[in-house]
Amino acid sequence: MPPPEPPLELQTARAVLMIRPDRFGGNTETAGSNFFQHAAPDLGDTALRAQHEFDTLALALASAGVRVHQFAGQRGAALPDEVFPNNWLSLHADGTAVLYPMLAPNRRRERRRDILAALEACGYHIDRVVDLTDLEARGEYLEGTGSLVLDRARRVAYACLSPRTRELALAEFARQLRYDVVPFTAVDGAGRAIYHTNVVLSVGTRFAALCTAAIADAAERRAVVAHLEASQREVIDLSNDELESFAGNVLELDGARGPVIALSAAALRSLAAATRRALERHGRLVTADIATIERIGGGSVRCMLAEVALPATARDGGSAGIAGRESRPTARDGGSAGIAGRESRPTARDGGSAGITGGESRPKR
Repeated sequence: MPPPEPPLELQTARAVLMIRPDRFGGNTETAGSNFFQHAAPDLGDTALRAQHEFDTLALALASAGVRVHQFAGQRGAALPDEVFPNNWLSLHADGTAVLYPMLAPNRRRERRRDILAALEACGYHIDRVVDLTDLEARGEYLEGTGSLVLDRARRVAYACLSPRTRELALAEFARQLRYDVVPFTAVDGAGRAIYHTNVVLSVGTRFAALCTAAIADAAERRAVVAHLEASQREVIDLSNDELESFAGNVLELDGARGPVIALSAAALRSLAAATRRALERHGRLVTADIATIERIGGGSVRCMLAEVALPATARDGGSAGIAGRESRPTARDGGSAGIAGRESRPTARDGGSAGITGGESRPKR
């Protein structure tokens, strides 16, 4: 008897998971494969600037009606990239959570089971955990929705092959979640391999933003475009300049008044007039200046967001949310949206880290 068909999944989520970094900074273990990272002198305020940028993005999303689940970073841990949770976790409408194998050893410590437990406490249902992390021992890596750009509605995974996105790991994801895969390779304007797919491509409900010039192989380029067009999406072609300003690292979400497209201030500034008009046909642009995170971390807005597409637990009887209520920011709290249906206001003790039920979520030692 064949296995049942997986449930239909919406392309966009109403909620996102974010991790407020405790010790953001440059990561020498990832610099060799991420040419978007730039070394910068640490004047002692890098971590604070990154936290401010994080808070600004969380406020912008919450103000647009997106539910923002914030978790405090791991205090005292040397995890310079923990602000990018989408690389180790993805959450799906059938109740699946996937934990991913990562190239850099110091990034593997970002994975946190306590966050899964906290989401369940907030009213989400997790039916199974697909743990792919054993693949690290075999040199096989797949860094979440950095490596994978998912057409969730049609169960197609676009994947730019790189040292961080390996074919065996990709095949195992496809088998476990029953996705078809469209693999390709991509390079930046200098001919260097692009480390993550979500820098080159973003797939929304009715659009796909793609830097076609980055896919050097003509056959691969035609295949990717053909798949996107077959899904009845408008393909918005990004220039190399737009790509290098993270205009491909955007994410469509379901806001209070319709779709929104989250992107950085740098990405917005880079958009040609025609590109901006094309994106605005598909959603309201929601932006934040995250220049420190982009320059030093080599990732942008989409990298900071893990979509929470999980179903609600049966007892909730409705859409999973923040304990049945939305979190709305207020001017006085600096925009730190909390969890469990209440606002989390920064305090001198925690520097404004929003966590679960108004406090901080920390991994167990």
